[in-house]
Amino acid sequence: MPMQVFCYIVAMLFLALAPAASAEDGYDLWLRYPKAQEPVLSALSSRANSLVAPGKSTTAALAREELIKGIKGLTGRAPNQVSAPQTGAIWLTTLADSPDLARLPLSLSDLGPDGYVIRSLTTDGKSVTIIAAAKDQGLLYGVFHFLRLAQTGATLDQIAVRSVPRTKLRLLNHWDNLDRTVERGYSGESIWDWWRLPDWRGPRYADYARANASIGINGTVLNNVNAKSDSLTAPYIAKAAALADVFRPYGIKVYLSARWTAPMEIGGLKTADPLDPQVAAWWKAKADEIYRAIPDFGGFLVKANSEGQPGPQDYKRTHADGANMLAAAVKPHGGIVMWRAFVYAHDNPDDRAKQAYADFKPLDGKFADNVIVQVKNGAIDFQPREPFHPLFGAMPKTPLMMEFQITKEYLGQSTHLTYLGPLFEETLKSDTFAKGKGSTIAKVVDGSLEGHTLTGIAGVANIGGDRDWSGSIFNQADWYAFGRFAWNPEISAEAVAQEWAAQTFTADPRFVGPVVKMMMGSREAAVNYMTPLGLAHVMATGHHYGPAPWVSDLARPEWNPVYYHRADANGIGFDRTRSGSNAISQYAPQLARRLASPKTTAERDLLWFHHIGWDYRLPSGETLWTNLVHHYDAGVAYVGEMRTAWDKLRPYVDPERFSQTETFLAIQAREARWWRDASIAYFQTFSKRPLPAGASPPEHPLDWYEAQRFPYAPGNP
Repeated sequence: MPMQVFCYIVAMLFLALAPAASAEDGYDLWLRYPKAQEPVLSALSSRANSLVAPGKSTTAALAREELIKGIKGLTGRAPNQVSAPQTGAIWLTTLADSPDLARLPLSLSDLGPDGYVIRSLTTDGKSVTIIAAAKDQGLLYGVFHFLRLAQTGATLDQIAVRSVPRTKLRLLNHWDNLDRTVERGYSGESIWDWWRLPDWRGPRYADYARANASIGINGTVLNNVNAKSDSLTAPYIAKAAALADVFRPYGIKVYLSARWTAPMEIGGLKTADPLDPQVAAWWKAKADEIYRAIPDFGGFLVKANSEGQPGPQDYKRTHADGANMLAAAVKPHGGIVMWRAFVYAHDNPDDRAKQAYADFKPLDGKFADNVIVQVKNGAIDFQPREPFHPLFGAMPKTPLMMEFQITKEYLGQSTHLTYLGPLFEETLKSDTFAKGKGSTIAKVVDGSLEGHTLTGIAGVANIGGDRDWSGSIFNQADWYAFGRFAWNPEISAEAVAQEWAAQTFTADPRFVGPVVKMMMGSREAAVNYMTPLGLAHVMATGHHYGPAPWVSDLARPEWNPVYYHRADANGIGFDRTRSGSNAISQYAPQLARRLASPKTTAERDLLWFHHIGWDYRLPSGETLWTNLVHHYDAGVAYVGEMRTAWDKLRPYVDPERFSQTETFLAIQAREARWWRDASIAYFQTFSKRPLPAGASPPEHPLDWYEAQRFPYAPGNP
């Protein structure tokens, strides 16, 4: 038999044995509920043939409908609804609706409003699966967990799950503007159709709420932190109230970003001084107005005295003065204030990375009890990699809320496959040493380190009007991962990737294994081809698309990439030790001592904390210059490996989603090479060293890269 014929027959057999992939556009996210394969199909059919669900509330009805929808999709048959448990039934209930639960070994105490229990057990001689909670919201979360287990091929006959969220606030921050542009948004226009609200409440709003509830997200900030005062006027309050009505049954509260000068811009006052009684009275009246329209309004998010935004410092007041004034306005209604710590001043101090600590550390313990300070994961601005923000562990008397960026402003925007789960995990596992070894950031944000009860994690949303929600199929994984980490800050990024891949595509291990491997190395690859060894902020300015480490002519020093990498004939990197800005002193002493020397600083953070000579020898024996080039090359090579791996997975993916990912990986490969070549061409003008053996020269001369312009890049309205 000719070899070509043999190969063709083998290929056809492989395709015949692979699961058939039907056309999809990504709208269903990870909630597809396709027909299950054996043995899950048999297990689910025998254990979900009937349903007992006595709850009467709208949320309980949503939980029941979701469970029926999921089981019907997975088995091809909806369960019969019965009034009492029988063998093979799912019993979906709260203790209030089924007092008989009290005699079962379910441990329903301390579940709070969101926790739930899922158990396979026998009661009165009948084998049942119980999804139980203290409140109806917990039932909805429990249903989604059960369906996640079924979709991912888990064993269903011995389920013993007890889950309570580790954080109270699990919020998306939408940087959406009133004209439907989205700052740092790469997935189309805003999903909030402000022009047609409050009258038209399209089905996408409920689908949005359902998707968020499926991963435990319980709040959404509707408008950009660079807020407009119009958001607080009566017409826009009515629009927000319409969205709140849609979201409420899913357990999602709405919040609004507040512009500090709103009392002047829409209230007619002459000042926005937080200590002025008229200003405080205006905000109290405004809060009362909002709560009349939205009784469960969550509260305000505030960006103040940062990037030109107004704030209390304009009146020589502190951030605590401002936050506490707003907190007093919403406290009678149970509201909170999330005050962002992302600040950097106009006086250009020696190190932008130090400014938030300098502003907020002295205020520890001075914030009202319904204020939480929202801190970015790193001290600069959502870079591909940053050491953790020094405020974590430094404000024991103040609740701190993590802020991640789900939208990939600095990690390839809409097209690069850079799974953010490892970034979330890396940050949350970082040890602050605030109270000795083991004082992780996860324990700071979940309140367990210092005993705080007001806790939370926020994520800058990557959701837009695109049919697939996030601009690409794999960007959905970052939204999913954020929700899972917000619920449990100590979850595994790899486990989350496995869940997402199995639900979004197929649970077939021949697909899940290779895809998860791709995902788990993708963020590190981006760090390598963009900002290796601790470099940061070397992207083009404004739109932040592509490399531009040469920019040096902007009005403020800290806007310029050269401010951060400080490359010169002697070396590269920002000296943050005592001989430089001494930013290491903002960390706990045990950690600061480790960061004081290049020899004890993790290689991944080396150039963040140290200015290193081009010929400095790393533990590998390579010089810094050689190692830097090798990191760039490794990043480019990994993208090539992802393309090869994805091509082999064609039989498991519908043509539409396969083609999109294939095309985006090709874009990523081209842009990874662009990043690599432009960076090497520029830094070689300082190093004056030849490229290491085997490294190819940049495709173009440096001036070609410097001449590139992108005036209409998305996400920069």
